[in-house]
Amino acid sequence: MLLVTSNPLQRLLYVSFIGTVRPVDFKNGRAAVVAQLASLPPGFRYLVDLTQMEFMGLDCTTELGQLMELIGQAGVGMVVRVIPDPSKDIGMNILTIFHYPHQLPVVTCKNLTEAIQALGLQS
Repeated sequence: MLLVTSNPLQRLLYVSFIGTVRPVDFKNGRAAVVAQLASLPPGFRYLVDLTQMEFMGLDCTTELGQLMELIGQAGVGMVVRVIPDPSKDIGMNILTIFHYPHQLPVVTCKNLTEAIQALGLQS
């Protein structure tokens, strides 16, 4: 499952991958991503959270790439990923090269606390 939300005041799109993620989850989540992107200005930050993800197979790479392209075309200014278990990363760095704009800052963190710091959202 993909849980999608945003905070326009913080210029932040948040997508959490939960449980076993399948290609159909990307198709179901796409409309939510499009709706949230409509409220965000170019230069927004994208927080990707894999904390609650149990498994995502290689059969999701096409849909993940399409999601990256959609977010890239919307004008993302920074990507911060929370990947507590590196074995659950299905090649996001490689996909980034092909599906995001070049020179896009991408930070990978082990937990949400690090991600909040990387995004400059700590109080």
